[in-house]
Amino acid sequence: MAATGPDGGLEVVGRLTEASNATFLARDESEVLWVYKPVAGEKPLWDFPQRTLGRREVAAHLVSDHFGFDVVPLTLWHEGPLGEGSVQRWVEGNITHLVDVIRPEDLDESWLPVVAGVDGEDRPVVLVHRDDAALRRTCLFDLVINNSDRKAGHLVSDGQHLFGVDHGVSLHVDEKFRTVLWGFAGQQLTGAEREQLAVVAALDLPTPEGLTAQEWEQVAARAQALLDAGTLPAPSGRWPAIPWPPW
Repeated sequence: MAATGPDGGLEVVGRLTEASNATFLARDESEVLWVYKPVAGEKPLWDFPQRTLGRREVAAHLVSDHFGFDVVPLTLWHEGPLGEGSVQRWVEGNITHLVDVIRPEDLDESWLPVVAGVDGEDRPVVLVHRDDAALRRTCLFDLVINNSDRKAGHLVSDGQHLFGVDHGVSLHVDEKFRTVLWGFAGQQLTGAEREQLAVVAALDLPTPEGLTAQEWEQVAARAQALLDAGTLPAPSGRWPAIPWPPW
């Protein structure tokens, strides 16, 4: 992964049409690919301040990198061809197979069940994920940043590392956590997780540009709440628990 931002100017080479906001694939002068999200392409949301989604992408990477979660690809603020916005190092990989929808008869100890339902043909299915260390690390990170959109499609593997992408709707002061990784609910925090959360709870970074002090302070508060609870939480019932669609 590149250690610095784009080399020279960016050239837009395509648009990622499945994204809800204007999202482009861009190439810098060293032929490195970036996901470019200009502020001008952000659609207003009723529950997030306008023109802050890209800033939340950058702040999520800061938390991931500074506190050792190692989830988010390099993400920076950059002046691109369509104006300022976030740029994230493109991950050449595939959506993870660690999350799946399976038949109930295929459920065994290698899967952690999340929720049962029916498919388009009214047949029973179960949303599941593996009891995997990289998924658990991602879940802990998402809890800290209050990620409201952890879809399976936002988990990308390059064959060696699992990355999480799309964190524009995170870091809100109100509870908005939604994820497909509820299989870890109720599990005790490990010693290493407690040590990591203690560092986050002692937040030693200034408020990133585009976020409020209260939003940033809540990162530390959420880490402390997890420490106090000692376990990974279950859905509270005060907010939809799973993003839709889950992929």
